[in-house]
Amino acid sequence: MREPAFWHRPSSLLSRLLIPIGALYGAIATRRLMRTGMRAGVPVICVGNYHVGGAGKTPTVIALAGILRSLGETPVVLSRGYGGRLHGPLCVDPHRHTAADVGDEPLMMAGTIPVIVSRQRAEGIAPARALGASVILLDDGFQNPTIAKDISLIVIDGDRGLGNKRIFPAGPLRAPLPPQLARTDALVIVGAGAAADDVAASIKARGGPVLRARLIPDEASVATLRGRRVYAFAGIGDPPRFFRNLRACGIDVAVERVFADHHPFSQRDVTDLQTAAERDGLMLVTTEKDLVRLRSENLAAFAQAVVPFAVTLAFDNEPVLRSFLTERIGRARR
Repeated sequence: MREPAFWHRPSSLLSRLLIPIGALYGAIATRRLMRTGMRAGVPVICVGNYHVGGAGKTPTVIALAGILRSLGETPVVLSRGYGGRLHGPLCVDPHRHTAADVGDEPLMMAGTIPVIVSRQRAEGIAPARALGASVILLDDGFQNPTIAKDISLIVIDGDRGLGNKRIFPAGPLRAPLPPQLARTDALVIVGAGAAADDVAASIKARGGPVLRARLIPDEASVATLRGRRVYAFAGIGDPPRFFRNLRACGIDVAVERVFADHHPFSQRDVTDLQTAAERDGLMLVTTEKDLVRLRSENLAAFAQAVVPFAVTLAFDNEPVLRSFLTERIGRARR
């Protein structure tokens, strides 16, 4: 879906009209949050959001997997496989599965870390442990009660924050904020913005760590694009952040094209993009997640002509995160 613009405005008539529906949605979500999930038998680290839409969960999961490996752990990602047709449980094979099979994010992560897709998350625990998981990284699912979490790590974009802080559909929140804050063990703010500072203050008051992180562009991607005028397109949760990151690297973005999050690209989309880029002499560029879908939708020839803008997530104070993970994983095992 594409986020409504009014979610990120202080107030609007439509948002106010939707507040009663949001109150009902929030009441149901709160009851679900109160439920106790099943134990996985190994520590479970949930990487989630308070809200609908993108904030940087996927690069956070990949970065956490690298840190966990350096701590001697064997992490396996467990994902619902949003956007995929296969219910699982199954182990994602990037050479055999497509984004239409398992979802774009699981397919993207499977290039660097084992990923289990299971529509019913609890059914994915046994396959993850069969792969030797010493820690399960639960991709999303913070509001889902079926699996007990040992660590809940929430990701927020520092520029967007939580929008109007109303509950879906009046705003982007998946549940009322207080019960979500109460179940948060650590907060990751992606970017240098101050929009999440009030949430950070609440987490600090509860004794939880607040970590800043940055998206680091891949030098090879930047070198390919520098000095060229580009046609940038994206179907992710927060396309404007992608466009801002391009410009921050000195890349001349001549055209921006926004698609809905997880948009399944069609031949017509490809033809439109190619025609517009060729007409104006522009180089096509998109995100790694979008390129995964393009390659999976029998559009590989077009994908070869598109430059992926690759990024990795780096924590500003990684030693604090490493100490936190070590202590909490040890506590979970005890």
